[in-house]
Amino acid sequence: MILYLDTSALIKRYIHEQGSEQVVAWMRSADFIGSSLVTRVEMAATISRAIRGKRVLQAEALDSLNEFRSDWLNFQHIYVDDALVARADALACDHSLRGYDAIHLACALTWQDLLGAQISLASFDRELLDAAQKIGMETLFE
Repeated sequence: MILYLDTSALIKRYIHEQGSEQVVAWMRSADFIGSSLVTRVEMAATISRAIRGKRVLQAEALDSLNEFRSDWLNFQHIYVDDALVARADALACDHSLRGYDAIHLACALTWQDLLGAQISLASFDRELLDAAQKIGMETLFE
């Protein structure tokens, strides 16, 4: 399986919450894992927000962030360029997606096009999953 993770799915690998076990299982079964380059900053922001919201202890969160940064080196990074932003622009309009959801969908579709192989999009964002399913992309969710 070629697995694309958006931030709502990937965070569950590093901060234990509902759906974490499923994400770990998906990642273990994946031959390749990829995500948008912007996921790196989204992950740092999400982990920092978890500290501020007292969902996790600071030391635990910093360990999770360091683990993520180490793992990040092994993921395929889908770069955001003008063409991808234009694709995300159209997806946002066509499917009423938020900005970064449209970026994630455009990244997954672009990676799928480049590989010429089916990508499985993992997300816990219902609107993103619905849009992906409408355009025929394989999705994973709990």
